[in-house]
Amino acid sequence: MCGILGLLLADEDAQINQMLFDGLTVLQHRGQDAAGIVTSEHGRLHLRKDNGLVKDVFQTHHMIDLRGNFGLGHVRYPTAGSSSCAEAQPLYTNYPHGVCVAHNGNLTNAADLADYCRNKLGRHINTDSDSEVLLNIFADSLIKGESNGSDMV
Repeated sequence: MCGILGLLLADEDAQINQMLFDGLTVLQHRGQDAAGIVTSEHGRLHLRKDNGLVKDVFQTHHMIDLRGNFGLGHVRYPTAGSSSCAEAQPLYTNYPHGVCVAHNGNLTNAADLADYCRNKLGRHINTDSDSEVLLNIFADSLIKGESNGSDMV
């Protein structure tokens, strides 16, 4: 069980960081292991995540760096993988573009999918997190969608 929050403000100059912080604080009961926020400011991603409670992970200087009008937040309750800081979410990959994912659930075939990512897609999996596997398969699908002109949502 985790908590996930996504917010978008219509005003591109507005700042979403405090709303994400407040929302994750309300969702803290859904996960006390780790917290993370990613924001986007004019196409640039700003990410902060670590093990701990929301109030401990995000200090004032972190919040100042989380600029942008939309973002994604996550509080983690570990059900799969380990409790390492590397598995705190949102997870990020920069290929083919900056892509982030926050995931709540368990992939029952995560080991097979991780092997597929490594052996067929040539992607490196850094953690034991099934969410990282999901991120890499999604990122690869974006590449394939671009190459054949398909619409992606």
